[in-house]
Amino acid sequence: MSKKLSLRIAVPLAHFAVQLSATRRGARLARLLAERQLDDWGMDFVDAAQIVAELAANAAFHGRVKGRDFRLALRLHGNGVLRIEVTDARGDRLPRIADPVPADAESGRGLLLVAALAERWGVAEAPAHGKTVWAELAPRLHGGS
Repeated sequence: MSKKLSLRIAVPLAHFAVQLSATRRGARLARLLAERQLDDWGMDFVDAAQIVAELAANAAFHGRVKGRDFRLALRLHGNGVLRIEVTDARGDRLPRIADPVPADAESGRGLLLVAALAERWGVAEAPAHGKTVWAELAPRLHGGS
């Protein structure tokens, strides 16, 4: 008697990806494109644009390698989960939450914000010595908080 092995592969219902320059302008454009794409999909993820902004800014400033872009990808899964991925060229510079962030610091709070807004987040190795920082948002239930 043999057992059947069932594999579940999470295939997104919708997918969007774009390469952007690792500059301030590229980071701003990432947020605008994400907002437009989610609107086109008819999705209202309030925190998604802020997460994209933080991850894109990190990619443009901390993950920048001259002449290399960063990549934004959005994946909407059948269960309503939105996965945001930002891939940059600096796999040697892993993101970390600064502990503690001085009150007068002008930066260092981006990942704290991502961690607070996302259901889950993490870092994965990417091709060509890069890294992908990802965050997942679950759909909000109507009538809840």
